[in-house]
Amino acid sequence: MLQPISCNGYSIYFNEDGYEKLRQFIQEKNHSKVFILVDENTHIHCLPRFMGNMAEDFTAEIIEIEAGEVYKNIETCSQVWQVLSEMGADRKSLLINLGGGVVTDLGGFVASTFMRGIDFVNIPTSLLAMVDASVGGKTGVDLGPLKNQVGVINVPETLLVDTAFLNTLPPEQMRSGLAEMLKHGLIYDKNYWKEFQNLSALDLNDLDTLIRDSIIIKNNIVMEDPREAGLRKTLNFGHTLGHAIESYFLQNPEKPTLLHGEAIAIGMILETFLSREIEQFPGEKLEQVSSVILSYFPKVTIEENDIGSIISYLKYDKKNTHGNINFVLLRDIGTPSIDVRANNELITRSFTYYKEQESN
Repeated sequence: MLQPISCNGYSIYFNEDGYEKLRQFIQEKNHSKVFILVDENTHIHCLPRFMGNMAEDFTAEIIEIEAGEVYKNIETCSQVWQVLSEMGADRKSLLINLGGGVVTDLGGFVASTFMRGIDFVNIPTSLLAMVDASVGGKTGVDLGPLKNQVGVINVPETLLVDTAFLNTLPPEQMRSGLAEMLKHGLIYDKNYWKEFQNLSALDLNDLDTLIRDSIIIKNNIVMEDPREAGLRKTLNFGHTLGHAIESYFLQNPEKPTLLHGEAIAIGMILETFLSREIEQFPGEKLEQVSSVILSYFPKVTIEENDIGSIISYLKYDKKNTHGNINFVLLRDIGTPSIDVRANNELITRSFTYYKEQESN
């Protein structure tokens, strides 16, 4: 059995143990009403399993939103607030967010702001949400193409990670979550990074352990720096350029829509290149990082005339201060460096480096 993880103000429980704790919590709190937020995919693929693991007399109102990052906005929040009001939600109600990062981010924000805050529980159903959105209390929505521009930091009452939900995911969604796990190794733990050199040798039990270890890494960082004054910024490795690429591709009808992890994977290669140029990150390790990431993530075509537009998105990054674009780079694997600046010429060269890499 995977042992629970204690976070700032709540605990993360796993699999069967998690359902038992959730049943206890709901019984003790005696909420006036329970609501479950799902999207159209988790409604079909995850809700039946969740309800089957709850007590027979457990009842809840289901609220469904449309699936996809494009619906992670204030308009969707307004609709959910409206439905909560119409269904008689009050300050003693509970919102259970059953879904990937869009559902947990948006649902956490809806709960944190409805009647100035009601209880919420997160049940992440994608690998990305389990290892990333599940920890740290960041809630929020996008503002047009700008990622997570509006939100609050507020933790759930409890969090349940049921790895059986991963069986419902298509391969590209599994890969998307893998990007954040790779990132946790690169910024924090070289031994954890080594585990990913040969993932084909691992079985499902190994994956459960890797997921728990990834959550522990993120939790350790968040516990030490809950308000993102220093260390927590390291979690943004790969995200400065990754988010800009994700936003640009989202806005450009001629481009394929990239999943979060697919964009972050590119961002990590680009920012590891910057690390070599600025922080003297070892060249052979840059080659290794690129090779490992490209063994999981197919190359994405980024044309030369895309680069200027992608760079223009950097000004919206939330780590920026006083008009400066701040990067998280690496001095070595497991040794990050925060608030580093890079000029446009170097950033452009990082795209050239990515373009020259061979897909594995």
